Amino acid sequence: MTILQILEFPDPRLRKMAAPVTVFDAKLEVLINDMLETMYEALGIGLAATQVNVHKRLLVLDISEEKDSPQVFINPTYEVIEDELTEYDEGCLSVPGFYETVARPSAVRVTAVDKQGESFQLEADGILSTCIQHEIDHLDGKLFVDYLSALKRQRIRSKLEKDHKKSA
Repeated sequence: MTILQILEFPDPRLRKMAAPVTVFDAKLEVLINDMLETMYEALGIGLAATQVNVHKRLLVLDISEEKDSPQVFINPTYEVIEDELTEYDEGCLSVPGFYETVARPSAVRVTAVDKQGESFQLEADGILSTCIQHEIDHLDGKLFVDYLSALKRQRIRSKLEKDHKKSA
């Protein structure tokens, strides 16, 4: 397996809309495995294909403590089933070192396809609901910093740009 490079904010490629996955083949399986390996290596709980510069509607998650329960969502969509908002301190592998409180609907119903091409639905709440919404945002070119004030977003952007210049 390969550890993939994770794009970091404000990289414009993070704003690209992901296209639906239409081919379920060995290449897709390799990408899924590489994404899982990359997510685990980066100590994340979710990773969207957009974050590794693959603009396909694919995301992987593992919210288990033991990191032994990977989930794969291909062409995911969701509908809100609980309007009440829940706040979580969200972080993002594409916005390293920053955690900010974001309010999202507390429960969603997700429709997606698994890696065999089979459709499934699940109802999610708590951290799973938040993580799914966060990763689907990536597929739509949106980042959690977009939920913050313009001032906070600019401070984060400036800090990351400064860090990128130092490491270049």
